[in-house]
Amino acid sequence: MDMQRFERQLTLSGFGLPGQERLCEATVLVAGVGGVGGAVATYLAAAGVGRLVLVHPGVLEIPDLNRQTLMRPDRVGEARVACAADTLREHYPDVTVEAWDRDLFDPHLPGLVAGSDVVVDARHNFPERFRINRMCLDLGVPLVFAAMNTTEAQLLAVTPGGPCLRCVFADGDPQWDPLGFPVLGAVAGTVGCLAAMEVIKIVSRFGEPSTGKLLTFDLWDMDFRSFPVIRDPHCVDCGSSQQQRSSYSQQYRVHRVPLPGASGASGTAGMPAAAGIGPCVRRGHGHDDLL
Repeated sequence: MDMQRFERQLTLSGFGLPGQERLCEATVLVAGVGGVGGAVATYLAAAGVGRLVLVHPGVLEIPDLNRQTLMRPDRVGEARVACAADTLREHYPDVTVEAWDRDLFDPHLPGLVAGSDVVVDARHNFPERFRINRMCLDLGVPLVFAAMNTTEAQLLAVTPGGPCLRCVFADGDPQWDPLGFPVLGAVAGTVGCLAAMEVIKIVSRFGEPSTGKLLTFDLWDMDFRSFPVIRDPHCVDCGSSQQQRSSYSQQYRVHRVPLPGASGASGTAGMPAAAGIGPCVRRGHGHDDLL
């Protein structure tokens, strides 16, 4: 890659050329390239992540255009992931972009996750979120969870040894309608940018990943809050996977560079796991709405 393109970020204290080189050598899988995932992919490509793997099923529809900035009106009816990949390749030709028009239950997914340095979960339903949470735990791949609903959003970084997504959201919501929640594009873009920053920190070893903290915010009144979360020893995902790895970790063995500050700590105490927290509670919504 032409390092001149990254001149302004290379001057960041503590980042520099080593951080940039780590980004250029990294592979990041983005699960979901809608309003949230599209913003993630855009800013990761702009930052110089060398390879992006985009996973998203389905075709582009007109209502998607209020928030999905990688899409184009003339591509309505075509695969969304293909449109997103084409836009990224046009704007960032030095970035390798792969497009997979699949959901997260596709049999190719474990291999894609195993070949990634970080995974971003920007999907909109609990079954897929829980599947990729468990898969990342089993394979030792850091996961950044990002979700939004109306003017609210949540962000959580899951790294080996820390609390996982299911520690915080144990059961999901069987009544959740993944296609029925209101979406304002600026909210999706905001949490997408924050998720991209978490990935950049994890990969480049610049700054501190927010492991052990759940960030919630409501752009209705610009209320930002951060809550400590702890690892649940009885969690059906990380509790069991720490003791007995699934077949994924046996089949896909990948050497990984240690994370910044990784020590195997189990997160910060101070809040019961899976508690209903954040501005969503104040407004009368359960946290399961934020997908």
